[in-house]
Amino acid sequence: MKKILLLFISLTLFTIFASGQKKTAPEKPKLIVSIFVEGMRYDYLYKYWDYFTKGGFKALVSEGMFYKNAEYNYLYTKSSSAYATFVTGANPSQHGIVNDYRYLRLSNKKEYCIYDKNVKPLGSSNYNDKNSPASLLASTFSDELRLSNYKQSKVISISPKDYAAVLPAGHLGNAAYWLDKETGNWMSSSYYFSELPEWVNRFNNKKFPDIYLSKIWNTYLPVEKYDKSLADDNSFETGYLGGHTTFPYDLIEIKSDAETYDILNYTPFGNTYTKDFAVSAIVNEKLGSDKYCDYLNVSFTANYNITKKFSIRSIEIADAYIRLDRDIEHFLNFINDYVGIENTVIILSSDRGSTDSPKLLKSINMPGGYFKDKNAEILLQSFLRAIYHTDNLIEYFDGSYLYLNRNKIEDENFDLNEIQRKISDFLVNFTGVANSVTSEDLESRNYTSGMLLRAQNSYHKKRSGDISVILEPGYIPGSDKNYGSGYRNYTHVPLIFYGWKIKAVESYEPVSMTDIAPTLERFLQIAYPNASTGKVLKELLK
Repeated sequence: MKKILLLFISLTLFTIFASGQKKTAPEKPKLIVSIFVEGMRYDYLYKYWDYFTKGGFKALVSEGMFYKNAEYNYLYTKSSSAYATFVTGANPSQHGIVNDYRYLRLSNKKEYCIYDKNVKPLGSSNYNDKNSPASLLASTFSDELRLSNYKQSKVISISPKDYAAVLPAGHLGNAAYWLDKETGNWMSSSYYFSELPEWVNRFNNKKFPDIYLSKIWNTYLPVEKYDKSLADDNSFETGYLGGHTTFPYDLIEIKSDAETYDILNYTPFGNTYTKDFAVSAIVNEKLGSDKYCDYLNVSFTANYNITKKFSIRSIEIADAYIRLDRDIEHFLNFINDYVGIENTVIILSSDRGSTDSPKLLKSINMPGGYFKDKNAEILLQSFLRAIYHTDNLIEYFDGSYLYLNRNKIEDENFDLNEIQRKISDFLVNFTGVANSVTSEDLESRNYTSGMLLRAQNSYHKKRSGDISVILEPGYIPGSDKNYGSGYRNYTHVPLIFYGWKIKAVESYEPVSMTDIAPTLERFLQIAYPNASTGKVLKELLK
C-alpha cells in the first residue's frame, strides 16, 4: 500500500512539474502582439473599471507591467505619427510621418501619408486605395526582426484604417490588411503580394459585415448603470446620418443612410470584426509556432470614431469600451490557448488620447474653442499684401502648419526669415493661438522642454511647414476634425506590457513612446531601428 501511495505521489509531483515546465517562458518570445485602441484616454481604465471583466483590461493591468506616465513627446499628435513612432522608436522629426496628409511643395497639393502611386489595391475596386510604407523614412523594430533571420519571422498588421495597418507592418512586413469601405472586406496592396491569400478570401466570403450590420446596437448593461456618462439624449452629439443620437440603433437603417460599410467601424462591432480577423490571421499564418519570433499588430479604431460622433462622455463610448473589454478577453484567451501567454509579449497602448468638444467646454465655462484658421489665413494674406505689395505668399495652411510660397518669395527677392517672423508674430494675436514658431528657429535652436521641444520633435525639414502653430489648451482648428495637440490630454496614453517574462508591476517613471521599439529589440537581442532615439525600459529586463 505504501509503495502504491509513494508511486501516486511521485506521479502527481511529476505531472505538476511537467505542467509547470510547459508554462516556463522561453529565452525569447515567440510572438509579439501590439494592441492599439485609438483615442483611448489613460483614465478610461479607471473610469470603466467596475464594468470590466477579470480577463480583459483588468488582466492586463493586474498582471502586466503598467506604465502610468507614458506619453508621446511631440506637438501634433496625429494617429499616423503615433504608429510610426511606436515601431521606429523615433519622433516625426526622424521618421517623417508628420501628419495624416502631407503637403507637397513641388506639386502644390496634399498627399495621403501612405499613398504610393507605384502599387495597386488588392481586394478592392477603389483605384485610390494604393498604399505602402514607402513614405516612412526609418526602419522599424519588425524590419530589424525580419533582417535578423533574413525574413524567417512573419510580420502582419491589421486595422480597419489603412495607415494603422501599413505603418506598423514596416517596410518588410509580410502583410498589412485594412477595410474596403465599399464592401466591408479585408484588403491590401500589391506592395505585399500579387493577390490576397486564400484564407483572407475565405474569411471575406463569410460576409461578417452584413451579419453585424443587421443587428440592433443597444446598451450591453441596463442604461441606468451608465452613471458616469452624460444623458443619452444630450446636445453635444452629432450622431449618425439621419439624426440617430440615442439607443437603440437600428444598424440596417444606419447602414442604408451611410451607404458604405465604413459605418461598421463606427460601432463596437467593428472592433469584434477586427478581433476575429486577427484570430484567423494567427491560425492561418501559424504565428508564434516556430523558433522565429513573429509580430502581429492589431489596431482597434472604432472607439475613436464613436468618440467623434458622440463625445468622450457619452453612453455610446462607455458601451463601446465595455464591449471591447470582452473582445480583448476573448483575444487573450485565444492567444493563451494557441500560442501560450508565456510565449507572447502583448503590448496595449493608444495612438493618442481624446478631449471634450469645444462646444461642451464652453457650456460649462471651461476654456476652449475653435481657432478660425481659414479666417486667419485670409487676414494674413491681406497683412502680407499690405507689406510686400503682392498676393499669394501663403501657399497652404491647415491650422497647424503654414507653408509659404517659397518660389515666389525667391523670385521677388524677399527675405524668407523676415516673412516667417512677421507671420509668427501676427498669428499669436488670434484667439486660441498660444504661440507659433518658425522653421528657422526649429532648425537653428535646441529646445530642451515644453511645447517648443515638442514642436521641434514634430518638425521635419522636407515635410513640415514654415510656421508651426501652438494652440491654447482646449482649442482646435476649425478645419481639422482629427487635430491632436501636444497637451497631456492627447499625449498621455496607457502603456501595458503583458505575458512572457513580464512581472506585475506599476511604474510612475516618465516613459516616452519612443522607448518601446528599442526595448523590444533587447527582448529579441537584435539591432535597434536605425533612427531610434528612445531608451530601453530596464524594469522589463529584470
